[in-house]
Amino acid sequence: MRRPLIAGNWKMHLTIPAARALAAAVAKAAENVADRDVLIAPPFTSLPAVREAAGNRLLLAGQNVCWEEQGAFTGEIAPGMLKELGCTMAIVGHSERRQLFGETNSLINRRVAGALKFGLIPILCIGETLAEREAGTTFAVLETQLKQGLAGITLTAAAQLVVAYEPVWAIGTGRTATAAQAQEVHAYLRQTLAALFEKNIAGQMRILYGGSVNPANVDELMRQADVDGALVGGAALKVESFERIIHFQ
Repeated sequence: MRRPLIAGNWKMHLTIPAARALAAAVAKAAENVADRDVLIAPPFTSLPAVREAAGNRLLLAGQNVCWEEQGAFTGEIAPGMLKELGCTMAIVGHSERRQLFGETNSLINRRVAGALKFGLIPILCIGETLAEREAGTTFAVLETQLKQGLAGITLTAAAQLVVAYEPVWAIGTGRTATAAQAQEVHAYLRQTLAALFEKNIAGQMRILYGGSVNPANVDELMRQADVDGALVGGAALKVESFERIIHFQ
């Protein structure tokens, strides 16, 4: 039985006072939830305040992570720095990093490996563009992103991984994949992971859906056999909507 994970990616939003207030409100909303994990990924600058406000009621993640312990990597953040601030996970390969900042599968693979090496669980994001979906290459694109993003990862390390399927055409657009579309892709991803590693490992790995998840669609999405949680963007910035997503039925 895979434990559901509801993750809120705050992206580049909220100053420290606003982040502290939202974290406290989300922690309160999640305090009676025992059968699922709730995680937030605030901007790096807000992590100390968010940790203080949320206590141990929420999991914390970095929105990115470097593959090195330290060094001349201006603008990056080391795994140990995130762990020091209470993070147990890090988002890697988000579509905005790929699309806006040119991150390649090879670079993302280094981030995945670096996170695992230094004790963080990576949330590896993959997804196709609208042009790729309309061209019928969704599965080929996702297979390439998985294989290259997870190259060299051991079976033991793979068991800890989280994968997030985020169709690029559904992020911040208000469009979302139907529950059936999400399940079709998630089932394919689990089959691919089984081929890359082995069936039992793939059966343990959580695969999240990300792409305009909101209170109106979360229940149906979470009823799908291979959808193990959600990576939430805009709806995670308002406690009312994120609370409803946390309490999916």
